[in-house]
Amino acid sequence: MNDTENDEIKKSANSENQEEKRKKPEKRARKSQGQMIQEALGLGPTDIQDVEKKLFIVRFLDYFSEETLDFIFKDNTINQYTKQITTHMEDFSTKGEEDILLKQSFESKRILETVHKLKGKAEEIASSKGIKGSMDKRLRRLTLYLTAPMFALIIVSFFFTQITYFILPVLCVFCMLPQVVRGRVTKKWFEFKEQNKNQIYSEYREDIMILKGFTGETLDNVRARLIELKVPLQLIKFMLYSRDYENLRLLNQKNIRGTKQYFYTFEYPQGVEPFPIPQQLLQYQQPIIPKKAEKLEKNFIVLSEMKGRDGVINYFVPTLKDKYAEKINEMLNNSKFSKAPNDFATIMPNYSENMVIYCVCGQVVEINNVQICNWKDQFKFYLFEGEQCNCEETVYALSLMDESAEVPEELKDIFLS
Repeated sequence: MNDTENDEIKKSANSENQEEKRKKPEKRARKSQGQMIQEALGLGPTDIQDVEKKLFIVRFLDYFSEETLDFIFKDNTINQYTKQITTHMEDFSTKGEEDILLKQSFESKRILETVHKLKGKAEEIASSKGIKGSMDKRLRRLTLYLTAPMFALIIVSFFFTQITYFILPVLCVFCMLPQVVRGRVTKKWFEFKEQNKNQIYSEYREDIMILKGFTGETLDNVRARLIELKVPLQLIKFMLYSRDYENLRLLNQKNIRGTKQYFYTFEYPQGVEPFPIPQQLLQYQQPIIPKKAEKLEKNFIVLSEMKGRDGVINYFVPTLKDKYAEKINEMLNNSKFSKAPNDFATIMPNYSENMVIYCVCGQVVEINNVQICNWKDQFKFYLFEGEQCNCEETVYALSLMDESAEVPEELKDIFLS
């Protein structure tokens, strides 16, 4: 076979390979929800990206405001967040007028300075109570100290096989010990957080409210932009750690080790009809938590026979309304929430042993959050949220804000029956 024939064969083989490659279907890159929304609605390449950047800022500031102690002695973590937030805010300075105003508010309120200030104050409180470093580092050190002897015993067993049977029980103990110790340390850490969370909030409430105020501004900015782009608001879902913001619709909530997680979408402004969802985006309208895994709250107590006016409750009879749990959940889902302007002691000055709310297990409920609920812009009522009880249940109490309030017909069996 001569060289010319060899060249012809190689060319033929190459052409066949190229033909096979063309025939093979290329793997499609999986598109994110943001990309799907962008393509379906014909949006610009940065429109949804800007929304995601703002929601990133919202999630961080909301979580930091609620769980400041989770960030103590974590300089690298805070620096990473602040660097990313700074980059995003610089990007907004080249956008529209609303984004420029948002950046100006960010700077005038000294948001990042407030974050560092709160972190420093929280570290001072922790240091005064014996905590000198981050919990993550402490757990890593403990794990290292406990696993090092285990590896040493394993190495020894290789050289002295006759003592292997004696070492095995010891190794089993060392295998279980790190998990047990981590569990105990983590439990104490959560107890420490619960014991000191209120101190941080009460002493530095003004700074926390600055962060929450800017978080609310950013959420309003996002909602306005989505409406301007005619994005169906029900497609944009996100999780926050508090219920202190307006114009949001609560979809669901979870309680993980005493930390509340709230799942939201944006509420349409009054008079604005919901935007239709394109066919290819209907999959994103599914509940944020599947129905079969969803656990509706059921420990609802209504303060019946309520006596009080102008938002102050002087007398009530707590009544468990678990049989109306489904209807109450539906009512709350159709309500807008805002944090009560007065604290619990002002709203319920007579809350004592003679007039308290009890959990189903018999423990007295400690109220940690008071919300004003606005049902369909027709009727306002209180929602009291209790601390998680020792039985791991959370109690919610509903009450009229004024004994003379007119209750809508649909809700009378909840509040008046």
